[in-house]
Order: sequence, then structure tokens, then C-alpha cells
Amino acid sequence: MASIDELFRKPHLPSSKRKFEAPTNPEASYKATKHNNGDVKANSRSPSPPPIDNDGIEAGPELPSAELDDEEDGRFFGGGITKGASDALTYVEEHEGAYREEHYDIAWLRRLGLSFERTISKNAELRAKYGDEPQKFMSSEADLDAEIKALSILSEHPELYSEFARIGCAGSLVGLLAHDNTDIAIGAMEIISELLDDNGQAEQGQWDSLVNAMIEESDLLDLVSQSLDRFDETNEADRSGVYFSLSVLDSLSSQPTFAEKVGTKPIVTWLLSRAKVEEANGISQNKQYSAEVLSILLQSSSVVRRLAAEELEAVDTFLTLLAVYRKRDPEKESNEEQFVDDIFNALTCLMVEASGKRQFIANEGVELCLIMLREGRLAKRHALRVLDHACSGSEAAATVCETLVEAAGLKVIFALFMNKKTGREDVEHLLGIFAALLRHLPGESPARIRTLAKFVEKDYEKVVSLVKLRRDYASRVAAAENEHVDGDADTRFAGRLGAGLYCLQTIDVVLAWLVAEDDGCRHTVQVLLAEREETLTTTLKATLEEQLKGLEDDDLEVQETREMLGALVEFLD
Repeated sequence: MASIDELFRKPHLPSSKRKFEAPTNPEASYKATKHNNGDVKANSRSPSPPPIDNDGIEAGPELPSAELDDEEDGRFFGGGITKGASDALTYVEEHEGAYREEHYDIAWLRRLGLSFERTISKNAELRAKYGDEPQKFMSSEADLDAEIKALSILSEHPELYSEFARIGCAGSLVGLLAHDNTDIAIGAMEIISELLDDNGQAEQGQWDSLVNAMIEESDLLDLVSQSLDRFDETNEADRSGVYFSLSVLDSLSSQPTFAEKVGTKPIVTWLLSRAKVEEANGISQNKQYSAEVLSILLQSSSVVRRLAAEELEAVDTFLTLLAVYRKRDPEKESNEEQFVDDIFNALTCLMVEASGKRQFIANEGVELCLIMLREGRLAKRHALRVLDHACSGSEAAATVCETLVEAAGLKVIFALFMNKKTGREDVEHLLGIFAALLRHLPGESPARIRTLAKFVEKDYEKVVSLVKLRRDYASRVAAAENEHVDGDADTRFAGRLGAGLYCLQTIDVVLAWLVAEDDGCRHTVQVLLAEREETLTTTLKATLEEQLKGLEDDDLEVQETREMLGALVEFLD
């Protein structure tokens, strides 16, 4: 007799977002939670007719007798169909209209919910009574599996989510994640992932009502965390269970209001551990998905970022995972390439926090990024973005800037800036690093003097390149403003921002610093601006004053930015 586990072993595939890549024959897979409305037709073959002796026999079949034509019970009664078929057609005609399409309303949901709850109770009762005799509750387990799958249709009717939560079925479904039969738990996890799919049809209020019932009233996150520890990925069904669990976390993490609740220490710890698992056949789908969920969580919540950086040593983990890509590129359009993107994104998110910057320095992240910039591989553009974010901000940013200079990073970043093959996105990150160096490096410090010297060397060629770059961005921003001249203020600002307003402002901050600190730079910039009848007042000063007007928050970083811009404006008078 088959074991209770074997009864429910079958491929589980998600309904949306992405597809779980089960290593089985795809033609044998099916979506377990949806009903197939198509017809299945079997092709049959008629047996070959026996050989006919043609000697002396007229060709063709024998004509039917006249008696058969008049016989009501004859095979061809009713114009070519059997009497049984005729009776069936008559029955259908008489009962036409008796079968109507199911209406998915509250009444339907309550019937479904009642059946679901009864099946859960019956299965629990039989399991408690015959715990050592699986054959006596296997049938109820099969019924429960079918009831779970029947809930899938609810994902197409999110208007019923609130009622589903109110009658307690949402809590009962979550409770099945702790079922003794792992396959029942996996089936429940799959349905939950379908219902919470943030790419679905649910409106925010409908989605929130369901999520609140699952999280606040039913401990969904604790059960998901326990399930991740419970599932054994050496088993195909359990592997799909991990995937559905990650899908649930993905949907919840995508909503900022729930991201902090999702990013608990047990869940983030599991995600980091899963991302570190070494796999023989490249990066698996679940490993990549773990990195993706980590990236989403870290982007959505500062609390999760601090937890990861300060308590879980996430920066060290990410740097270790990325170190191998300083010498090789991942395969294009593969799980590995997406994995690398996700880990770099996660590391970049941690650079927002001062604790993340300190860990980045302590684990030689600056040096690793500079190596990646020198190698010129796929990791190059990611490493540049990480450095840009690490140097920006307020607290601990100065230490990152000093470390970059001490690690001989000036030569690397200025060489990239002067390289005509450097892409526009990379140039924008380089501008951010220049602005951070001039803002954070202490005055008269060796690091600052070395930085200014790089701008001055070779007859101010970097300054000339900055002014030319400014002309390009200024023309694009002006064109965007003219294009939206009839729009409101928000539309015009959005158009200018999309055309490169932020980069134009960053260039002007860099040039303003150079003008303020070096007379040679000031003269060079004035001469170049005069070629187009421009002055420091009509260009740099105007841009900085616009930035000052746009600063509204009063946090520490904004206050420091306001003070810096105010001081630079005075130097431009």
C-alpha cells in the first residue's frame, strides 16, 4: 500500500509571477490548483476489415433489407443515430437551462468555506483517532487536498477576500501550513502565494484585508519561517514548497507597510544562509529567488537594513558571494546573472546605513570594488554604483571617501571619467563620487589635496570635460522644459528630471567646489562659460539656488546639504 506521503507527491507549480522550474517532464506537469475546462478527446482506431473474396461477388456492401428500414428498433432509427443517442438528445433538450454557470458570490464562498472547514475538522478528528493507522485517514487527507485546490478560483475574485477573511477561512488556510503531512502544507502555501500575488487583480483594500487576517490573526510569517526550516530541498515537492514560501515573502515585501514585519531576524537569517549555499549545478531558482527577496526587503525597510548590517554580517556575506565575479562573468540571461544583480542591489541598499558603510570598510569592500573597476567585467557597473552610494550620505561617508583615496582609487575613477567609452549611467555615478569626495574629505587633508590635484593636472582637462558635460545636460534639460511649457509645475519638473536635471545639479556642485578652492579652476570655468555668453551667476549659482529651494525636510543630512549649498553660493557671487 502506498504511504501517506506518496499519496500527495505531485508537481506543484505557481499560478503567477514566475514558474517554478521543476525538473520533470513539462508535458506531464499541470497546475494543481486550477480546473481544466477543456475537453479531452481520445483518438481510437477501428479494427481493419476482414479480407473480402472478390471472385463472383458484387463490389460494395450489401444493401439493407426493406424490413430493417421500417423497424423502429433498427440501428439507423431517427436519421442515422442509435435509439440510445436519440434518447440522450431528448433528455438534454428537456433539461436545457437546468445547468447554469456558477456564480462566484458571497453565498458561493460561504458554501465553499463550510465544506473547507468541515473537511479540515474531519481530517483532524481522524488523525487524532487513528494516528498510527494512516490507511484510516488517507481518504480524508485526499479530500482535504482537493478542498485546498478548490480555493484557487478565489484568486480570480478578490472582491471576496474580505468575506473569506471574516468567516475565518483565511486563518484556517494559514493553519494548514503546520499540517503533519508536508504535501498538505505545500498545497496550502501554494494557494496562499496565489491569493497574495501582488500582480493579481486585487485592489489595495481587498489585499490588505486578507493580509491582515493572515498576519495579525494567524501568525502567517512565523509559520512561513517554520516551513522554510521544515522543507527539505533534496525532495522535489519540498523544493517547490520553498519556492512558494519565497513567493509569499516576495508579495509581502513588495508592500512597504508589511516589509518591516516580514524582515524578522529568523527570516532574514534564513535568506542569507540560503544565498550562501554552494550548489553543484550552478545557481538554482530558489537560491536566486532568496537573493531577490533579500534585495526587496533591504530596499523597503531601514529597520531590516540595520538588522542585516549590524547583527547578521550581511555586508561580509555579500562581498564574499561577489568576490568570485571579479575575474569572471556569469552566464547571460541565467539564474546566476540575476543572482549577481540581486546581491549587488542588496549590498547597495546597505550602503544607505552608516553601519553598512562601516562594515563595507572593515571587510575591504572599497578595495574589492576598485579591483572590479580595473578588471572591466560585468561587475564593473555594479561596483561603481556601490561606491557611489557608499561615498554619499552623511555619517561614515567621509571614512569611505578617505579609504577610496588611500586605496589608490583616484586613478581608477578619473581614468573611467576620461574614457570616451564609459556609458552615461557610469558617468553619473562617477559624478556622484566626485561630489562626495569634495564634500566629505577634510580641508587641507592629504586626501583632499590629492583629489584637487587630479582635477588640476594636465592643464585642467577634467574641468574642461566637466564643463562640456554640463553643456550637454543643460541643453537636454532646457529642451525638456520647452516640451512641457504648457504643463503644470509638477509636469515640467518631472520632464526636466527625466532629461538629467539631477546630473546637471551634481556637475554644478562639483564645479562650484573647484571654483571655490582653486583660482586656476575658477579662471578655466569662467573662460569656458564665456564662450556661450554665460557666467558663474547665470549657471552654477542659479542651479544651486534652485536646489536650495527644493530642500524641504529637516533631517541631519538635509541640514548639512543646505549649509553646504549656501556656502558655495556665496563663493559664486
